[in-house]
Amino acid sequence: MPSFTHPGSVTVCEINRELITAENLSDDRAKDTYGKILGIVFSPVPFQSDDLLPPSTEQGFEQHERTVESVQRKGLSEALQAVCRDTFKRLFHPNYVKFVSDIDLDGISWHQHKHILAFISGPNHVTVRDYEDSEGKDPCILINESQRDVKLVAWRPNGGRTLSVACKGGICIWTASYPGNAASVRSGVSSGTLSKGSGSRWTLVDFLRSHDDEQISALSWSPDGRYLASGSYEGPSFTIWDVAQGRGTPIRRGLGGISILKWSPTGDYFFAAKFDGTFYLWETNTWTSEPWSSTSGFVTGATWDPDGRMILIVFSESSTLGSIHFASKPPSLDAHLLPVDLPDIISLTDSPIIEKIAWDASGERLALSYKGGNELYKGLIAIYDVRRTPLISASLIGFIRGPGVDPKPLAFSFHNKFKQGPLLSVIWSTGFCCTYPLIFRSHVVP
Repeated sequence: MPSFTHPGSVTVCEINRELITAENLSDDRAKDTYGKILGIVFSPVPFQSDDLLPPSTEQGFEQHERTVESVQRKGLSEALQAVCRDTFKRLFHPNYVKFVSDIDLDGISWHQHKHILAFISGPNHVTVRDYEDSEGKDPCILINESQRDVKLVAWRPNGGRTLSVACKGGICIWTASYPGNAASVRSGVSSGTLSKGSGSRWTLVDFLRSHDDEQISALSWSPDGRYLASGSYEGPSFTIWDVAQGRGTPIRRGLGGISILKWSPTGDYFFAAKFDGTFYLWETNTWTSEPWSSTSGFVTGATWDPDGRMILIVFSESSTLGSIHFASKPPSLDAHLLPVDLPDIISLTDSPIIEKIAWDASGERLALSYKGGNELYKGLIAIYDVRRTPLISASLIGFIRGPGVDPKPLAFSFHNKFKQGPLLSVIWSTGFCCTYPLIFRSHVVP
């Protein structure tokens, strides 16, 4: 039977297909379970409403006052969701307003090679928690006047401690500074930052401006870290940025209303999806593409397998996943779309609609959230054991429950390079970012 965490308890970790629970959120249970195996405890990171960006203009002040009032009245998580909804209603075509909140925005990201976690913790700021910094146990809060309406965060591969943040009007590029090794700020960038917390000092080194002050709502780094792809639900194209040069090249092929962008792990392919239900597979050698469409709604989430030879897709009106398999080697775009059944979840939760998805870099663990269905299973994250032989098969392990009353997962992501097994981090609506080691390898567990 799949593991089920009952209301009133919280999930701690997985050990050999069993999800370990505790009565409340604390480090004690973590130390006694996975802490003895891994030698590290990933303490939960709370995010607070008093870290909101202070206003810098009259309009910003009024918006800030409304936000603070909303926070006091509703709580932080509800206020953040309300701010996002209001922004979309003002800027987005009325027919698309109801679609935007369904998109799986990457609001949390692990550094590729370090135990450093970044996540969106307010409408205008980002929290960074470095678990390797013994002196910096308190998280850092990244704030800047250019960083408005944050939608996504993504660490730069092979780029040291460099973080990209998708905002209204462009992309903030942050870099950690150290004594004697100050980060280089591009000319014209306002680097007056507030980096609250101990440990590393973070500096805004660049701001990549979007066309017509568009809201950036999709980000994806090339695996070598040289290029950054960005897109917007407001614009007619996506842009490929040469980050070192600070220059962007628009890719215009009749695109518009971008919902998802995902570079493959090998860099050979690129995935782009639109709100009108179409999506594209690009090969990056000549930047040619093939259009696809679905009868299951538009693409709300996508994740590549570790080898970059297949991609799992979430559709807005489906309780199953789609899997695109490439039939031959790059740069061929010959591919097939196949359904991926999710055993047990439909019968247990009464046919939910899949919302968000994350796939571990080993390809062995899959996490997904859903909406609708049985009240008992609402707000949980389903964890699957995945096999690729060569088609995907999935076996339900159990469900992760967050802390607090009626927790809901706002965003979640795996650490791509954690050597001791999958490491899943979740932003919960109750004001905590929690990390769950999924331990199952025989050489790790005695």
